[in-house]
Amino acid sequence: MMKLSAFIVRLLAATGLAAALVVTAGAQSLGELAKREEARRKAIKTPGKVLTNDTIRSTVPPGAPAPPPATPAPAPGSSAPGAAQSGAAEKPKPEEDRKAQETAWRQRITAARDSLQRSQMFAEALQSRINGLTADFTSRYDPAQRAVVANDRQKALAELDRVRNDIAQQTKAIADIQEEARRAGVPPGWLR
Repeated sequence: MMKLSAFIVRLLAATGLAAALVVTAGAQSLGELAKREEARRKAIKTPGKVLTNDTIRSTVPPGAPAPPPATPAPAPGSSAPGAAQSGAAEKPKPEEDRKAQETAWRQRITAARDSLQRSQMFAEALQSRINGLTADFTSRYDPAQRAVVANDRQKALAELDRVRNDIAQQTKAIADIQEEARRAGVPPGWLR
């Protein structure tokens, strides 16, 4: 018994010593890493790459339309050269055109989502009506009354099938709008 407890004490002491060595070895390597990183940063002579709007425009994928180039605004009180002479209307500014595009995309996706939401609400109402007609049908004993309720229930079921088809088409239309916008390079925020 005495030999076993002495063995356990020695084992615990050896484990503690090994843990202490690992901790000090880790601390030494962390200090060395910090010194190496400091030396590496001092050795860097050129700054990192700076991104501007122009460099970002040059990285647009070939399939996506490039955003319109920025044009300087004319000075206050002056007009664009030739605009007054030709009598032509001024072109809209790129930011105005961008806002118009954003508005158009937002209206398009909002209209599609509103239409889908109305159809879903109508489907829920039809399902409630069908449930009510089913309960009414089972509670009636008069065959003439049951026939009228069954006829109404069949009409509601047919309408529900039509509305479910509309929901599927509207869901596909929303997905198509999102895919079209993705291909056109429209920012995702415009479709929220």
